[in-house]
Amino acid sequence: MEKKLRILGIDPGTTVTGYGLVETGGSKPVILTLGIMRPGKFDDHYQRLKYLHERALAIIDEFRPDVMALEAPFYGKNVQSMLKLGRAQGVLMAAGLYRSLPIFEYAPLLVKQSITGMGRASKEQVAWFLQKTFHLSDLPRELDATDAVAVAICHHLQQSRPTISSDYRNWEDFIRKNPGRVK
Repeated sequence: MEKKLRILGIDPGTTVTGYGLVETGGSKPVILTLGIMRPGKFDDHYQRLKYLHERALAIIDEFRPDVMALEAPFYGKNVQSMLKLGRAQGVLMAAGLYRSLPIFEYAPLLVKQSITGMGRASKEQVAWFLQKTFHLSDLPRELDATDAVAVAICHHLQQSRPTISSDYRNWEDFIRKNPGRVK
């Protein structure tokens, strides 16, 4: 039996940040909890960062995850927004690192691709796939929470994929280096 692993997925934001805790180790991941943090309730950006850091520490202490997986910021047109989002992601990472959690980042396209099969899926489509796959009775109003669960499940899927060796440039190179493995 596979060792149980608790993955804390986070969808960072400066107005709403989603989190979701998934446990793996059985036939399929189990969603333990999901929710949101509301840093947007503070007008001051630095108070938002402080709130995110404190809430992340509290969530980590309550649920005891083994790893933290975050959605990486995507490239946007507004440099100031990207800077603020990067800071938010940084304080969330700092909370995980402070509690000695390994940190993993995933691009939004990969997260959506992992859940829906479409890299350009909407938040609603991601939530719908999670609801159907994991038989969730209710979806949260803020879909940042389901996005965070998607990040955690994406981490699980990426970690369970076989590793691809960079020792081979292509199939021809593999065959040449492994003549006894190909018939």
